[in-house]
Amino acid sequence: MMENVFNAMCSALLYSPNKEKFLKGEGLQLMNLMLREKKMSRNGALKVLNHALTGPDGAENSNKFIEILGLRTIFPLFMKTPNKQKRKGLRVDEHEEHVLSIIAATLKHCKGGQRQRLLAKFAENDNEKVDRLMELHFKYSDKVNDIDQLLEAEERVEELDEDEIYMRRLENGLYNLQLVDYIILEVCASGSTQMKQRVMQNLNMRGASVKNIRNTMREYAGNLGDENTEWKEEEQQRILNLVDKF
Repeated sequence: MMENVFNAMCSALLYSPNKEKFLKGEGLQLMNLMLREKKMSRNGALKVLNHALTGPDGAENSNKFIEILGLRTIFPLFMKTPNKQKRKGLRVDEHEEHVLSIIAATLKHCKGGQRQRLLAKFAENDNEKVDRLMELHFKYSDKVNDIDQLLEAEERVEELDEDEIYMRRLENGLYNLQLVDYIILEVCASGSTQMKQRVMQNLNMRGASVKNIRNTMREYAGNLGDENTEWKEEEQQRILNLVDKF
């Protein structure tokens, strides 16, 4: 029943006016409290927060989330994914998707002092969160490579259209990789030079290239789907500008 209530909340938040009601009704504070208490409700609260902050209409909620000290709650979950509970819980990939999506949304929507507070988090403790970003980048990059090889090996790959192939890749790590790489671009563009140096250092240690991140984000920009064409065009240009800076 609890899971159903959280899922109903997520569905309700897909309707834009409900995000404003959620904000005024102090829904963010309640979800943040549930995350801190580390009880069974944490997984549902994380999912609801993701729906409240993401999308073109999530700016007010994103700024409010930082204002209520939500970064203190979300970054410990970013640094270490909790072990799956004995009872029904989120899979590791799902948990990381929600956390990454929340951080990406705040980077996208927040300006001024709120944005500086967010970027400062990545500089803490000798840029350890940048190292964690790169760890997740390699994890999901490997998963995407695996699914690409599998799709190539499938005899029926010729029967799959481009959309179906893209969906298969999204479901097998590409979406999380896109979120990670988006955060990397934002941090490198707006954070300290040490952050970008740490990213390059991690790439060099693994024999990887910035081209992989650029290609992932160009593909992401090319596949943005939203009925709001004006927002879509602005978002595409924003992502491509970040790629050029990287």
